[in-house]
Amino acid sequence: MTQEQWGALRDTLLKTVGKHNFQSWIEPLRFANIAEGVATFHVPTVFIGNYVSQNFGDLILHELSRAGAVVRRVQFHVGASANAPVNVPVNARSSDDAFSTSTRAAPRNTERTAEGAKARPVDEQLPGAPLDTRFTFDTFVVGKPNELAHAAARRVAEGGPVTFNPLFLYGGVGLGKTHLMHAIAHELRARRPDLNVVYLSAEQFMYRFVQALRERRMIDFKQIFRSVDVLMVDDVQFIAGKDSTQEEFFHTFNALVDQNKQIIISADRAPGEIKDLEERIKSRLQCGLVVDLHPTDYELRLGILQNKVEMYRAQYPGLVITDGILEFLAHRISTNVRVLEGALTRLFAFASLVGREITMELTQDCLADILRASERKLTVEEIQRRVADHYNIRLSDMIGPKRLRTYARPRQMAMYLCKQLTSRSLPEIGRRFGGRDHTTVMHGVRRIEELKVTDGQIAEDLELLRRALED
Repeated sequence: MTQEQWGALRDTLLKTVGKHNFQSWIEPLRFANIAEGVATFHVPTVFIGNYVSQNFGDLILHELSRAGAVVRRVQFHVGASANAPVNVPVNARSSDDAFSTSTRAAPRNTERTAEGAKARPVDEQLPGAPLDTRFTFDTFVVGKPNELAHAAARRVAEGGPVTFNPLFLYGGVGLGKTHLMHAIAHELRARRPDLNVVYLSAEQFMYRFVQALRERRMIDFKQIFRSVDVLMVDDVQFIAGKDSTQEEFFHTFNALVDQNKQIIISADRAPGEIKDLEERIKSRLQCGLVVDLHPTDYELRLGILQNKVEMYRAQYPGLVITDGILEFLAHRISTNVRVLEGALTRLFAFASLVGREITMELTQDCLADILRASERKLTVEEIQRRVADHYNIRLSDMIGPKRLRTYARPRQMAMYLCKQLTSRSLPEIGRRFGGRDHTTVMHGVRRIEELKVTDGQIAEDLELLRRALED
């Protein structure tokens, strides 16, 4: 096998194991040669050699065979390869040390299936995905769009009797699903160290299932997954369309529910809206508490920014941020909290490096690309059409001179949304609404701000329209 062929095979492995696993374990490998049926790879450390041999050795062997290589065993040497330098730590073994995976399966010990599974803690047999130490309940900013999800997550994290099973959290990108999942896991492990809490992505569940099939260790797989106390699966939409994985997930789900074990699931949409997900799985996922994390509103985004600023104070002492900057960002970057937080991080870093205070001019220069991306999605005309359709009135009536409440209230709603979701000035907005004065627009915006607090229907209409416009 040539280096070019190994490069093509690496692309296949990337699709199979996922980006994170590939970067951590496959990318460091350096292909050496295939001699007498043995494929040799160089690895930088003993730890990587051991881990790749145990977890990905058979997969690499399988893909090599599929690519036409005559190979019965894969081995991993610690040391520098001929074609690329590898830094070897001082405490690593010599380059003669090797770790190998053979095509010949180890003899099956039928007694270890059940007995051995109980002999080791589940955490050793089923290591979950690493938890981000930043994602705790203390750092989660609560607002109206996510208060129900936060309350439900808190209840589950108490580790008491299971009241709803599963807890299903769903919402768009950057709304806090993964943050809440990590926070639950952190809290459970702190409150109830006796519980076996496993957090992993749907992709990792699928890979472990495929690996168990390949190694003919399905009994072990079932035993391990059915012995956890709390199973947390992130981004479950990724198993949609994977028939065998869905089958095993269904049986695992049922087994844990029958044992009254807690299950927590997240996805980017509601169970019933996940395409190619089996109906019986959709039904099971909907039998617990299904909670939607709504798109963030202005107040929540402002709270998130204020919380971040407090965290940055220690990192950037003496840095000055002028009034109105956080409010400007909360208005302009509305679709994704990750983008919002990233914008603030960039802003603080830039201001610190150039030694300037954070002014509006600096903000607009530093974040020009993000601000352009945020504003290009919506136009005043698009907002007008969407609002007119929502209230089932003609666009010409909404922007025309009629003052009937039937047209006036939708007109004010559209003005409010134009002010919130575009960078247009009040006079510009007024001109798009039949040549109205900017004071008329200002009055309409203030009126909607008052009504959304006292009128539940107005608040609901605003939220529906905002979500539709930001999709």
